[in-house]
Amino acid sequence: MIKLVVFDLDNVIIDGEAIDEIGKLANVEEDIAAITEKAMQGEIDFETSIKDRVQLLEGTSIEDIEKVADDLPLMAGAEKTIACLKEKDVDVAIISGSFDVVAEKVKDKLGVDAVYTNSFTVEDGKLTGEVTGPLVSGSKLDVLKDHVEEAGITLDEVVAVGDGANDISMIESAGCGIAFNAKDSVKEIADVVVDEKDLCKVLDEILNQLTTEEENEAVDDEETEEAVEASEEAEETAEEAADEEAADEAEETEEASEDAAEDKKEDKKELPKSEFVLADTMEGVRKQKDEKEAEISKVADEREEFNRIAKEQRKIRDELNASLKENLNKAIEFRNERNEINKEVEAAKKARNEANNKIKSLEWSSGKRDKIKIENEIKKIDKIIETRVLDIKKENQLVKNANDLRKQLMEIHEDESIKTEAQELKKVSEEEHEKVISLSEKAQEAHEEMLTYFRKTDDIRTAADEAHKKFIEARKNASAKHEEFKAILSDIHVINKKLGSNKPKRRRNDNKGSSGGNKNREEKERAEEIFAKFKQGGKVSTEEILLLQKYNIG
Repeated sequence: MIKLVVFDLDNVIIDGEAIDEIGKLANVEEDIAAITEKAMQGEIDFETSIKDRVQLLEGTSIEDIEKVADDLPLMAGAEKTIACLKEKDVDVAIISGSFDVVAEKVKDKLGVDAVYTNSFTVEDGKLTGEVTGPLVSGSKLDVLKDHVEEAGITLDEVVAVGDGANDISMIESAGCGIAFNAKDSVKEIADVVVDEKDLCKVLDEILNQLTTEEENEAVDDEETEEAVEASEEAEETAEEAADEEAADEAEETEEASEDAAEDKKEDKKELPKSEFVLADTMEGVRKQKDEKEAEISKVADEREEFNRIAKEQRKIRDELNASLKENLNKAIEFRNERNEINKEVEAAKKARNEANNKIKSLEWSSGKRDKIKIENEIKKIDKIIETRVLDIKKENQLVKNANDLRKQLMEIHEDESIKTEAQELKKVSEEEHEKVISLSEKAQEAHEEMLTYFRKTDDIRTAADEAHKKFIEARKNASAKHEEFKAILSDIHVINKKLGSNKPKRRRNDNKGSSGGNKNREEKERAEEIFAKFKQGGKVSTEEILLLQKYNIG
């Protein structure tokens, strides 16, 4: 039975992220939003993220923050959802890594029973940049466990609603976990996924569960009450050995008590009002009873079949969700592997480029570049002399220039130690380049594996969604059959009342044991055993109830 619904605050009860809005006061909203997103995706732990974000708010006025808190909009359907849960006597709590300056205002607006949040540290009306509270280093599950222990309930009686990575612990552990406009990592582990920004959709899911629980209790109550009816008739038979007048008198008193008890039971069960038209004769009424009992048995079987399908589809959905989680974890493993390899690729590229830059620097300082430059100039001059027709004066000048350059070339001596160092650096560059190529191929392989598992998660998610739809449909069909069951049961009560008020006076028959007693003795003995079992507190099935009614034990 659902006794507590616990909500996250930001993007669940309120339509927005409180700290992002507060960040606008200090002009750091973009920095805060980036950290928030990493935390929601589970890329950094929540303690680090909350401390880093609050540090950015140092010096912000608490008075200004309270004004922002007043203006934060509630999520669509929040007021209706909380009000309806309170009407159903379900407690409501907020467990959030957000701040009490926001949560307390929401608590007052909606009538929430309890809130658990963090707090800004304030001095002289300004934030110090520090944060305290149970959700700085502790998990939401730790807080939830303390609350349910104090409330005297269990986690199975809790519905948890959230959207981010720090909600996963309580969503996994609650009797029912609901992912509300959530990150993929949250959807994978939730029992129910709601992708519309309307808390009324969450309310519908909770009310469906409450209705199913109430119906199951109603079915148990009805079966028990039918057994009581059968046992009351059986007790009449036990008194038949009394004399005729005493038996008649006792029976009349008993029938009057039965009628009063039946009326009381119908009031308790709140069965639908019956407009059933009784037959004109008692024989006809008895025939109607046989027909209705056959009909209610058929409807009960159909209801159970729908319940079986619902259970089967829920199992399939849960198994698919478990598989989905495994595949998602594999995809994340390969993504992390790819990212780690890419870090090695970048390191190799950096080492290669540093070696190349050093080689260029050494070549410049060793004179090699000057040597190459002069050699190229000499080649140009020699080519001009060979290919062009020049007057003797220009040709002599070019020859002189070439000779001067050759003299400069002869004066350049390349430093052998620098040359050796350059060769070693060249070897390093080539080795690092080989690493870049090899690691890049490995990173691509990990990337392909990651994509394969992400595609699998999409297929599994589709199948899980389909199983969930079938589960909901079967549950609704079972509920409809249960309403039909109650309507027929109401008709049967009308028939039983008629038959009970028109029973003929029983007469003692000394020859009763010799008239057809052997034919149904085995079934009748079985019925007496069933009645004895019931009196000792044993559970009686629908089939056994019908057997008791058949023999009336009298």
